[in-house]
Amino acid sequence: MLTTPQARYADYWRAFLSELDLEPARPRAPYDTWLEAGRGSLPGEPLLVQLALGEILSLGTQVDAVLVPAGLPVHDDAWSGAFAELLPQRIAGLPPLVAVPDEPQALAAAAADLGQRLVGNAALVRRALEQVQPLGQPERREEWPALQRASQVSVGVIGPRSLLAHPELSAGLWQALSRYSLFPVPAHTLPTSQVSDRGERLSDPRAQAGDRWLYGAARLLEGKGAVQGLVLVAPMQDAGLQAALERVAAELHKPTLLLTLDAGQTEWPELAGFAARLGAGTGAE
Repeated sequence: MLTTPQARYADYWRAFLSELDLEPARPRAPYDTWLEAGRGSLPGEPLLVQLALGEILSLGTQVDAVLVPAGLPVHDDAWSGAFAELLPQRIAGLPPLVAVPDEPQALAAAAADLGQRLVGNAALVRRALEQVQPLGQPERREEWPALQRASQVSVGVIGPRSLLAHPELSAGLWQALSRYSLFPVPAHTLPTSQVSDRGERLSDPRAQAGDRWLYGAARLLEGKGAVQGLVLVAPMQDAGLQAALERVAAELHKPTLLLTLDAGQTEWPELAGFAARLGAGTGAE
């Protein structure tokens, strides 16, 4: 079973397991229950860690392994780079967690190794790799998303993909921005190669892959005339990502707003002043 449905190559891994005649497990409880279970087990940890733990717990005990897409690490944030290693140290009795890459160039080698470990049949693994190869192609997202909407002020929204692309977690933020006549351009919808190229310009020697991705997306959006400001969003209780976004904000020139997002949150009082500063709507209805 693959956790974090916002992983870019989730379909690749699910198809690969099916080609090996393995049945991916499904959560036995809804999203709200995942979060409750994760928060109860790790009350002081970041929101995304709690949610992932809750999903793993919802699978029950009859799973052989849980595939966890490797995240982009940020400086001084252990969870972002070593979730699969750290979680079993905090919670006993979990099924084995297997970190798998979420980058196209590393998929085939990792899948070959995983397949051999799971089924021990080289011929079957080779056939499975051939079948899923089209799903492992690099993303072709080189077109820009819409940058403007009539009667709204455009803002870039910077944060981890696992937060912004999560339909339940991000819904309240998009609704709140709309109430203040702000049109969001999320970082994870930008052309991948352009974000990577811009991120390489970050001169901070401490920067890791996640820092560079956040910086690249922010600077790319800041360079667009249609984008009037940037909203930087960290998951609740995630000090590492919040610090990373604060470092990014220090490099920006357009108006910025730093927010934290909790599950189910729909109100951010700071948005009123930020929207007014950008000349957007006067406030929520």
